[in-house]
Amino acid sequence: MPQDAPPNGGARVPAWDRVAGMQAKLHRWAAADPGRRFDDLFNLVHDPATLFVAFCRVAGNQGANTPGVDGVTADYVREVTGVPGFLDDLRAALKDGSFRPLPVRERMIPKPGGPGKLRRLGIPAIADRVVQAALKLVLEPVFEADFKPVSYGFRPKRRAQDAIAEIHYLGTRGYRWVLDADIEAAFDNVSHAAVMDRVRARVKDKRVLALVKAFLKAGVLTELGEHRETLTGTPQGGILSPLIFNIALSALDEHLTAPWEEGGAMSTEYKRAARRRKGLPTWRVVRYADLCRRRHKSAYAESRIMPTGIAGALVRGVSRFPESA
Repeated sequence: MPQDAPPNGGARVPAWDRVAGMQAKLHRWAAADPGRRFDDLFNLVHDPATLFVAFCRVAGNQGANTPGVDGVTADYVREVTGVPGFLDDLRAALKDGSFRPLPVRERMIPKPGGPGKLRRLGIPAIADRVVQAALKLVLEPVFEADFKPVSYGFRPKRRAQDAIAEIHYLGTRGYRWVLDADIEAAFDNVSHAAVMDRVRARVKDKRVLALVKAFLKAGVLTELGEHRETLTGTPQGGILSPLIFNIALSALDEHLTAPWEEGGAMSTEYKRAARRRKGLPTWRVVRYADLCRRRHKSAYAESRIMPTGIAGALVRGVSRFPESA
C-alpha cells in the first residue's frame, strides 16, 4: 500500500473512523487501477479496529443471538467472555494461523412466495461471523470499484426500490419487452473455482485467499446432525456470502453490459438502430441478486433474447443456468 497511508499506524482515531478511512483508500486505489492486485490485506483484516467494527455489526444484526454449531451468541460474548478478550483471542488465532471456520448450522425456513417450499439457511458461529464481517469490510471496497451499475442486490446504498425505479425508467425510453429470469438455487450453485479465480484477479494476499476459501469449504451441520461437505455454493446466512455471490455474478453483468461499452455492438444509437433493422435485440439489464430483468425494444427480438454467450458467462460464476424466463 502507499506509504502515505499506513493501515495500522498514524494518529489514534476511533475505530469506525479508521475503518471508514481504510475503505475509502482501498476503493480509491481500486478504481484508479482496475488491474491492481492487492497484497498485504490480511493485516487489515485482523487489525483491532476492523475486528471491533466487525463485531459491532454482527452484534447489531437481527440474528446476533441465533447460535451457530458452538452454541455461542453475541450476548454470551458480551456478558460472559467479554468483547475485548474475545477479539484478542480471535486476532491471535488469525495471526498465528490456527483459526479454522466451523461448519455452518443448517436451518430450513419457509420460502416466501412458494407454499410448501423451504429455503436453506447456513448459520455460522459468532467468531466466524466476525471474521467474515472483517473480510467484507476489507474486500467490499475493492470489488465495488469493479461491479457494474446494473447490479442492485446486497450493495451499499442500493435497494430493491432503486432497481424497480430503473426498470420503470427504461420503460419510458422505449424498452417495452421484459425478460424475467432467475438462477435456480443460485447461492447453492456458486462454483468455488470460478469465484476464487475472480477474487484472485484483485487479491494477491495468499492469507486472505486462504480465509475466503476456508469459509467456502467449511461444510454444513444438517438439522439431522450430519456433516455435509460444501463442494459448491456459499451459505445464505453468511455475512460474506452476498459479496461472494456478487463477485460470481459479476461475470454475467460484464457479459450483458459489454455491448454498451465503447466500441461495442450497442455503444451508439446508430449501432442500436442498425441492429433493430436487422431484427436483432437491443437490451438493458437490471439485476437484483439472482433475479434478472432485461428490457427490449423489439417484440420480434424476444425470440432471440438469450445471446449465445450467456450460458458461458453464467458458468464462469455458477454451475447452473437460468431456470425460468
